[in-house]
Amino acid sequence: MKLVGIAGSIADQSYNRTLLKFIAKHSQGIADIEVLDINAVPMFSQDDDQTNSEVIQNLSKKISDADGVIIATPEHNHTVPAALKNVIEWLSYEIHPFDGKPVMIVGASYHTQGSSRAQLHLRQILEAPGVNAIVLPGNEFLLGDVKTAFDENGDLKDKRTVNFLQTTLQKFIKFAKVINMIDKTSDYEDEDLSASNKTDTTVEGVDMNDENWLDKAAKKVNAVEGDTYVKLDSGLLTVNQINYLLKTTPIELTYVDENNQFIYYNRFLPTDKMLAKRTPAQVGDSLEAVHPGKERVIKHVKQVLNTLRNGETDLVSMPVPGNDADHHVMHYYKAMHDEEGNYKGVNEWAIDLKPIVNEYLKATGQKLVPDPDNKIDATSGASKKPTEAVETKPEVDATSGASEH
Repeated sequence: MKLVGIAGSIADQSYNRTLLKFIAKHSQGIADIEVLDINAVPMFSQDDDQTNSEVIQNLSKKISDADGVIIATPEHNHTVPAALKNVIEWLSYEIHPFDGKPVMIVGASYHTQGSSRAQLHLRQILEAPGVNAIVLPGNEFLLGDVKTAFDENGDLKDKRTVNFLQTTLQKFIKFAKVINMIDKTSDYEDEDLSASNKTDTTVEGVDMNDENWLDKAAKKVNAVEGDTYVKLDSGLLTVNQINYLLKTTPIELTYVDENNQFIYYNRFLPTDKMLAKRTPAQVGDSLEAVHPGKERVIKHVKQVLNTLRNGETDLVSMPVPGNDADHHVMHYYKAMHDEEGNYKGVNEWAIDLKPIVNEYLKATGQKLVPDPDNKIDATSGASKKPTEAVETKPEVDATSGASEH
């Protein structure tokens, strides 16, 4: 999880900045925390709007791109410091990066009460209209007697304090995941099918809609091919062997990355014989380009991808329109994740189930008969009650398993 930290002090020696740096250092593997600098933020003035200045825009972008924010506030005269209030003024005037953003408040002070009153005021400020942050309730972290709390390396000395801080941070990470999921699933139309963002595997410098994207992108990244070995998590194969394996897998596979760029399909059939028509020239295209001018299709693609991206489910399945007595084509969409659980795209496969069902019926001596209680949605073809394979009592050759019928 990507978080940013803001220390509400511009002092050269700030214990609250030290606290944030300690949190960042000791949360590696749990969260990536960047501590932001607010020292260069100008004094807020409506008469001298500096919203578009580099320092304000940089803060806004860092907060917008983060999954959550940790604010460490000192207490000045029973409230938040002027420097911190000034930052929030700029970030709630013409731009609103805190809107809907999960926020955790911590604080350190010289006295035993920590920064309790400043934290209370900060909650009210962050939840005010125009700011609209979503602050983690409860779980207050109040570090008192801060002058003696850290050792010479900037680490908290008291083990119980460290454990409590760690527990609070873990609760915030869970809180932020839930808030971000609710926010992202609120409108699937925000799903970007143009693949305009970048991922850690995006090949830059090659037009994704170029018909020769595969060759050009492979050259750009010095991609291996032929008999070069590739170590996988459960095998060692050459690139050629991987191709043989995938091209003989009797299911149409498609790989769409987390940026919604179509980057692979296993070409085991000619395009005109495929259930989901794909061409080599489409490889590298955005999903928007793969479905040109098909607004109804685009809507459903966005819904499916948004559902998988936000973790509502890991698998979406649907029949294609036009199935008949001889065909029952299904498309399956499976979310892919890395070892840390980060969304990495979709594995789509298309398959005609009817030949498989026919083989099963033939091998077991059964047959399908209409279910009189079944109610089918005539518009979508969706059944309100699963169609049942009703067993008959065939005469079966006990030796071979072959049915006499």
